[in-house]
Amino acid sequence: MAVEIEGPDPSSSMLAFFGSELRRLRTEAGLSQGETAKRAHTTQSMISKLEAAQRVPSEELTRDLDTALNTDGHLTRLHPLVLRYAYPQWFLPYVELEREAKSIKTFESQVVPGLLQAEDYARPLLASGRPDNLNALVAARLSRQPILEDDDRPRAWFVLDEQVLRRPIGGHQVMVRQLERLLTAGEEPRTVIQVVPERVTAHPGVEGAFTVLSLDEAPDVLYVDGFSQGRIGLEAHELSHARHAYDLLRAQALSHEDSAELIRTYIVRYRTR
Repeated sequence: MAVEIEGPDPSSSMLAFFGSELRRLRTEAGLSQGETAKRAHTTQSMISKLEAAQRVPSEELTRDLDTALNTDGHLTRLHPLVLRYAYPQWFLPYVELEREAKSIKTFESQVVPGLLQAEDYARPLLASGRPDNLNALVAARLSRQPILEDDDRPRAWFVLDEQVLRRPIGGHQVMVRQLERLLTAGEEPRTVIQVVPERVTAHPGVEGAFTVLSLDEAPDVLYVDGFSQGRIGLEAHELSHARHAYDLLRAQALSHEDSAELIRTYIVRYRTR
């Protein structure tokens, strides 16, 4: 059984307020976290983390919680506000597009892509900017990851510069767990992970990370990371350039199998340090 986590000050963030409301409604209904989880088709650990503002709830889970607690849609009405304040305003449109994507092609030169980050890797990474709302930022990042767990999950292709493996964010043991997570993710038939080895000294991704999303009934979308915020690109010529760059990156990277072997090599290194 997971341990119940004490929630933060409800006034500290919209996510914390949602968690406090969930706890209040659950308590008034006379239900434990485990009983609520069964009724809402989730886990006690998830209920605990929602109440502690450590996860951003999905719309589906929020509806299930309203049904389980007979709240007349109270939590569902809060959900849009949770999303609005969990993600930066400039990033929310991308999150919504990412959820609808049928394929995701990402290149990262410095860190593990957010969709693949373990919590103990994401936390020190996000903490480096000394934000006031660290818990909310971590929860928001992790909340994007269930799209890779759905039955109709998108086809996802991740190309990483070897520098990503070399930077021990969180320390050596955290990196062991993070790299093991990459290997596990790469075992899924719809996910491909490749590494551009350090011997490739110049490649089309040296200027920064980017992602191309493909959707069913809309044009592709380009997302480019930036220092203070990223941006979405829709221009045909920019998308064409990004697709060409991604093709070149895949060609210069190690195969999926050889990339996994390189990742295993780094796991051994971190374990022995």
